[in-house]
Amino acid sequence: MFKHMSRAALVLLAAAGLAACTPGGGPGPSPSATAPASASPSASPGTPSPDAETTSPAPSPSAVPLTPGPGQGNAELAIAVTPSEAAAPANFTLVCQDGVPAAESQHPGASTACTALKENAAILSPAPKAKDTNCTQQYGGPQKATVTGVVDGQPVQVNFSLIDGCEIAAWNAAKAVLGSTAGAQ
Repeated sequence: MFKHMSRAALVLLAAAGLAACTPGGGPGPSPSATAPASASPSASPGTPSPDAETTSPAPSPSAVPLTPGPGQGNAELAIAVTPSEAAAPANFTLVCQDGVPAAESQHPGASTACTALKENAAILSPAPKAKDTNCTQQYGGPQKATVTGVVDGQPVQVNFSLIDGCEIAAWNAAKAVLGSTAGAQ
């Protein structure tokens, strides 16, 4: 079941990415793609065409981010927790249906993890840090974790570490899902 949903999510993400990369958002060139930026009748002088190349990255093709608060409690996740640079990651799956672990879950605390996701599905969608955010310069350990899959129908791909206070806070918020509290306080 996880393989089918993962494959479908990847196909959707690829299609969304291709549509976003095509001028005009669809197949074929847009009318303004061949005209110079200044030829646009509605553009003010010095305003680049919407099709002009930029140096800022495009937004993620993923669907609407998960919002904080109670969710449906449905998830299919692959979780890898690496305790140190030299250690092999501990890999497990978490499959939840209505906040209850499914039989195929191989998570050390599946019941707690599914409950945590039902109570707040957004714990796996931490908000990006603002550029002016100051994080305490504390080191929580070498542990790293990666979570990929789907939560309440939304694709999830997030990395966790313990390199500073902001990262430690994100790890602690998701520790039930990560299945490991090593290094986090």
